[in-house]
Amino acid sequence: MDVIPARTFGAALLHARTGGRPVERVAYVLGVVLLASGLVHLGVLLVTGATWFGPVSMRKPMTFGLSFGLTLATVAWVTSLLTMGLRTRTVLLGVFSAVSVVETALVTMQAWRGVPSHVNFETPFDTGVSMALAGGGGVIIVTVLAFATAALRGAGGLAPSMRLAVRSGFALLVVGLAVGAVMIATGVGEARSGDPLLAYSTLGTLKPVHGVALHAVLVLPAIAWLLGALDWSERRRVRVMRSAVVGYALLVAVTGAVSVL
Repeated sequence: MDVIPARTFGAALLHARTGGRPVERVAYVLGVVLLASGLVHLGVLLVTGATWFGPVSMRKPMTFGLSFGLTLATVAWVTSLLTMGLRTRTVLLGVFSAVSVVETALVTMQAWRGVPSHVNFETPFDTGVSMALAGGGGVIIVTVLAFATAALRGAGGLAPSMRLAVRSGFALLVVGLAVGAVMIATGVGEARSGDPLLAYSTLGTLKPVHGVALHAVLVLPAIAWLLGALDWSERRRVRVMRSAVVGYALLVAVTGAVSVL
């Protein structure tokens, strides 16, 4: 089987602009918009001197904008390397893009209203927002699992080092989403029991490992691409990539251990 050269992130952007499918162009544009939203809220924090802590801090729309923007653009890039049915990829990437925007918009709205976005059941409206965020998280998990399955089945044409990076990146992304699901489920239980402060504290505890695991899908394929630019044998690239995967997995594990201790 011929090895397909993996496009860089920048090349993928150019391809999407000049000849990419509409869903790719939309995903990249929305990713940029979400990143811009995160940067705007970073500016708000710096200019106003507002707190970076707590469930109503502008830090939340900042982190959601930056994280979802980066993740959406990354998923659009990485999935362009996979062999998938056109309709399947269009539907999955379209759903992932829409949910990314909705999740970020709801968190941003609640921050500007001065109320917590997650596990907030103070009013019917806030309850609806919290449940919508939880439901959106469920949809994201389903789409990412579908992409991870495609990475297992449809990455055979990639160089072995990039194939390892893509598959490992999606595996760790699934771990990050699983941690997020645990955060929400635990927080909802504690909030429903009448202790919202404990619920917010629980959500905060696992945020570091959640964030580190999420972005493996960008970091590992980026490392693989950098290795591909070197005048090395593919066997050597695979050895280095294996070390990178193990190192990143250990980083996730250590971050998780520190978070819960």
